[in-house]
Amino acid sequence: MSTINVTRSSMPTYEEYCEEIKDLWESRWLTNMGAKHKKLQAALEEYLDTPHVTLYTNGHLALENVIAAMGFEEGSEVITTPFTFASTTHAIVRNGLTPVFCDVNDADYTIDVSKLEALITPKTVAIIPVHVYGNICDVDAIKKIADAHGLKVIYDAAHAFGVSYNGVNVANFGEASMFSFHATKVFNTIEGGAITFSDDSLEQVLYDMKNFGIRGPESVAYVGGNAKMNEFQAAMGICNLRHIEEEIEKRKRVVERYRERLGGVKGIKLCAEQQGVKSNYAYFPVVFDGYRYSRDEIFENLKANDIVARKYFYPLTNSFECYEDLPTAGTEKTPVAAYIADRVLTLPLFADLAFADVDRICDIILKEN
Repeated sequence: MSTINVTRSSMPTYEEYCEEIKDLWESRWLTNMGAKHKKLQAALEEYLDTPHVTLYTNGHLALENVIAAMGFEEGSEVITTPFTFASTTHAIVRNGLTPVFCDVNDADYTIDVSKLEALITPKTVAIIPVHVYGNICDVDAIKKIADAHGLKVIYDAAHAFGVSYNGVNVANFGEASMFSFHATKVFNTIEGGAITFSDDSLEQVLYDMKNFGIRGPESVAYVGGNAKMNEFQAAMGICNLRHIEEEIEKRKRVVERYRERLGGVKGIKLCAEQQGVKSNYAYFPVVFDGYRYSRDEIFENLKANDIVARKYFYPLTNSFECYEDLPTAGTEKTPVAAYIADRVLTLPLFADLAFADVDRICDIILKEN
């Protein structure tokens, strides 16, 4: 049998992509915010129903840039979660800021809002919560806390493209949201990312940051870097966006099949569907808690059958060796996140995953011996 990977990139047909990029051979405009870049930006602003989208070559640089754009004083504290990909914490630290790790809740694994205020100090300037697996944070409670303490909120929405809450797209919460368009995501531009925001003043700052601060042929007004999305990336995004709702619907059917097979099994915990949330079915996390096999045993059993699952997120970012000397590090401060990280496994999930393959995965997990 062929290997089943944890994910597989969604792509348009070969013919559709070739048709989209054909005019690049005429214009020879391959980067520097060309026609494809502008077309994708406008399409995303419409799809996400948000006033501003700034495109990036990847999500990490997008997050680094938007944190920098806030102008926080070096050494300030930012409350975040360790239950995330390395990028979130790295982006904070690379901006000269100190991450303060808040635990997650045990229902959807997003930041535990009941523990936020206890972590706020005079040095706190922002909260960077993470929408996880397509589950969104308690945006209402976070806004209330942030407003009460004068804090900025920047969402790491890498997992949340296409998700909405009570009819509002997640792109519209907080001061800004970062989306990843990496090949493994629900929506991809091969590599890529974006920042969404409503404050008009951020538009020029973010543009300067990603394009060397160049404002004209003889004008460089800001010490910026290079994080522009190229035209081939943008073309892939244009194509993929045409099919995004169909892709999400396919993923939903796969998730429903998993839930049919694994729901209600003792020792196997599945995330409940969030009220008022239109999901994108980005990932399918399973927590093995008291099951007859441990998470690691399930991982190895699947691997032996050419099925690639992922211990996602493990280890926690507050246990990385690069942060050993960070005063706020240490998983003992985030026991729920540590507990989940030791037991969670994300199972293969992509739009074209066949039900027969889902059943094969579930049969291995549910096998008696």
